[in-house]
Amino acid sequence: MSGMPLFSKRNISISRTNEINKAINDMNGVAHPVKKIPTGVADFDSIVKGGLPAGSVMILLGDVGAGQHEYVYTSAAKLAIVKQNPQLRGFYIGQVCDGAALPERICYVTFCRSRSDILQEVSASFNFEYYEALRDDILFKDFSSDYFRHSIVPQSWTDHERDKLFTQPAENRSLLEALIDFFDANAQDSIIIIDSLTDLIISKLIDINELVTTIKGLQRASKRWQGLIYLLLTKDVMDAKEQQMLIDSVDGVIVFEWSKYLRSSKRQRYMYIEKFMSVLPHLDRDRIARFPIMVSAHSGLVVVNIERIA
Repeated sequence: MSGMPLFSKRNISISRTNEINKAINDMNGVAHPVKKIPTGVADFDSIVKGGLPAGSVMILLGDVGAGQHEYVYTSAAKLAIVKQNPQLRGFYIGQVCDGAALPERICYVTFCRSRSDILQEVSASFNFEYYEALRDDILFKDFSSDYFRHSIVPQSWTDHERDKLFTQPAENRSLLEALIDFFDANAQDSIIIIDSLTDLIISKLIDINELVTTIKGLQRASKRWQGLIYLLLTKDVMDAKEQQMLIDSVDGVIVFEWSKYLRSSKRQRYMYIEKFMSVLPHLDRDRIARFPIMVSAHSGLVVVNIERIA
């Protein structure tokens, strides 16, 4: 009888050890591998080890013209090309994303700009295959009629015949409510690009506290949708406190900025990850950096090299 307690304690010890080992495996990602979605910017996908975690809400924060739009155009176009032509996956997004999941759909949401305006800009800036991919495989949603409904802007300026499907205002709902309905219908396993938060912030129809609350809810729901959401935001359009409220409401922030050379009129564009708890701890030390970027018609936005952040 004296051996019974010892045997029992031994079983408890083994069980406890197994629980600890399972917890360690969970923390190391053994039991629950993270689903990732490629960004479409191959060098950046290499830096973040295969894409961004599914279920993430990202703010793309930057100076005017510093690369936010080029980033989302490149991402959307390359992923659309790969969806249409799976055999080109290695060429456009690289082998580092072999284990990453392509989005079921790619959606581009605007409040002021039309589908034709965006496609014209892409056509003028990039090779034809980028334009073709966005034209044929991207779901555009234009909320301009809702956005301008109570403004001095006449409906004839925002309501084009070809865009009737996208521009009909909903009289009994707010713009944010219409946006929420769109997410509910389309966000599952999708990449959704919001162009832009800046338009919402400067609109007198949108209360900043209500916007922050909506984004907090969006961040929560995104974990269930398992897609990727990009929110474009121009720097210095709001005060620092309000900007920090938005940053605190999302999973990650990628910053785009212009930097000048000393004693030269030349300028260089950079991008870096300012916030991303589920990504930054896994980066190699020499890749916690800001990345000089360039944009070309052939390759879209690319990372040139790395400047380490001390």
